[in-house]
Amino acid sequence: MSLLEIASLHKSFVSPGGERKRIVAIEKFALGAGEQVALRGESGSGKTTFLHLIAGILTPDQGSIQIGSADMTRLGEGARDRLRASTLGYIFQTFNLLQGYTCLENLLLAMSFGLGRDRARAVALLERVGLGNRLHHLPRQLSTGQQQRVAIARAMANRPRLVLADEPTGNLDQRNADEALALIRQTCRETGAALLLVSHDAGVLSRFEETRDFALLNTVGPEGGQ
Repeated sequence: MSLLEIASLHKSFVSPGGERKRIVAIEKFALGAGEQVALRGESGSGKTTFLHLIAGILTPDQGSIQIGSADMTRLGEGARDRLRASTLGYIFQTFNLLQGYTCLENLLLAMSFGLGRDRARAVALLERVGLGNRLHHLPRQLSTGQQQRVAIARAMANRPRLVLADEPTGNLDQRNADEALALIRQTCRETGAALLLVSHDAGVLSRFEETRDFALLNTVGPEGGQ
């Protein structure tokens, strides 16, 4: 049985000129437990919108997003927040760390919305990503690569079943990008989490045994064009 099952998922936005433009139109998509899949797609193709829909950050115009036994599209805002906190980990391209909080505090705050604060686990995760000596550093005191490592550790804080990664190496140099990607994949393997990563970078995509073309999944209709 699939961990993630999507059917007839559509999302449109209204432009400043009042024109409705369809961004996502995916009839079927599935991801198995523990599976690691990369989605290939150019910037502006709707990949981030797709991940936001899966995470419940955006609500679709129609369709279903089944994660385990729960349909994200049928839940109210509070229930979506709880499902996201307990089941999903999200790694953003821009990291989205809270700048006024230390590395350790960023993880503890994420935990407070999920399984509850576990300082020992938070410390262990930061040590796992090589930041055991940076627990009390603020994001601005870290390199770009180190900030991404904090973001990876935060994504794993609540033992997610599914990790979503949106161009997670886009702001990193090649060495840090290679290290971050390896760390994401290995951490997911160690915990049994499924991974859905989106990227336009051929180097990133080449590391995956399974890649899918987002343009083939996302058959945007005449309202939006392609």
